[in-house]
Amino acid sequence: MNILLIIVIVVAVVLAITGGLVQSLNFLLWVGLVLAAIAIIAWLIRMISGRNSNV
Repeated sequence: MNILLIIVIVVAVVLAITGGLVQSLNFLLWVGLVLAAIAIIAWLIRMISGRNSNV
């Protein structure tokens, strides 16, 4: 996977956990979920297109 994609997934997980633990920062949960969805879609597009450049 691309290094940028890994960073986006890590940020999404951290934001999702933070948003789940702190009610006042509930919007971070949605930001984390959106970033995770974007990372998964980007990964699927890379796998389907067949451009596997292992960096």
